[in-house]
Amino acid sequence: MTAKKIKAIDVHAHIFDEPMMEGIRKLAPDLGCKLTDVDDKQGRLHIGHIQQWPHPRGIWDMSIRLKDMDENDVDIQVLSQAPQTFLYDLDASLVAETSRMINECMAACVKQHPTRLKAIAAVPLQDGKKAADELRHAMTKLGMQGMQIGTNVKQKNLDDPSLEPLWATAEELGAFILMHPQFVIPTDRFKDYYFRNFIGNPLETTIGAASLVFGGVMERHPNLKICLSHAGGYIPYQMGRFRHGWDVREDAKPRLKVSPEASFRRFYFDTLSHFDGALQFLVNNYTADHVLLGSDYPFDMGNLDCPAVVKRQQISGMDKETILYRNAEQLLKMKD
Repeated sequence: MTAKKIKAIDVHAHIFDEPMMEGIRKLAPDLGCKLTDVDDKQGRLHIGHIQQWPHPRGIWDMSIRLKDMDENDVDIQVLSQAPQTFLYDLDASLVAETSRMINECMAACVKQHPTRLKAIAAVPLQDGKKAADELRHAMTKLGMQGMQIGTNVKQKNLDDPSLEPLWATAEELGAFILMHPQFVIPTDRFKDYYFRNFIGNPLETTIGAASLVFGGVMERHPNLKICLSHAGGYIPYQMGRFRHGWDVREDAKPRLKVSPEASFRRFYFDTLSHFDGALQFLVNNYTADHVLLGSDYPFDMGNLDCPAVVKRQQISGMDKETILYRNAEQLLKMKD
């Protein structure tokens, strides 16, 4: 008798297809959005001051995406915008337009491949009210399951009071939120060895999540469903330091009434650690109920065969299923 295939839902998969690129060119021509050096595997993305190399073809070529999914036993991808298109440094009204365009493009992809794709929204995070409005539109009109957000807005942390309308709306709608770094702390110490990614991205996620905790956002909105990309950055492994700091430092307490541990334990984490020991640590210390499959498709710092990584872990079969698809089904309301 053939064993039942375990399903897999990847909640961390980016898209920036040709209709989105054309939309950016029309709405924000000054960004000079274009692809150069294109071959059968990749291109070089130019958008504003950002150059992304390599920019894999799978991010814009749906046939490659579906082929990669099949080869790696991924049943469903939850699409999110490429972080290079956050554009939080631009005017909020313009980014409200680019976000709507990106969301409509993602919704069209989902409509074309309804059994393989879902999507979470782009929002203009530099304006809490506009972001809340776009999230509501995306979830109620376009059928999306939540949103992706960055870790800061022009070096402003996520506990800024201007974002309160967004957190309230996300909690009301039961939105799934994927936090993803992009605007890394500017420092010349990251200029070599790709440190801006290796060190900067996990550090950005840590600052973003910690600001939500110590700023009291997670305490005020206990039903927020926030998943930290890249296995949570440094957050999961510094719980003791955060807890001890809150105990001994008065400057850690102004906006947080109780120990930060309760708030930190409300976060979810994707599986993208590149280290079995770290993934085991997440399961052992935060339980499988707080871990979701994530690949960071299609970038070179991702893990396209993420289902295989989960399946080889020394955890129960139920825990594997919980991580591979059950958590995503529940948190993104995908049961049907």
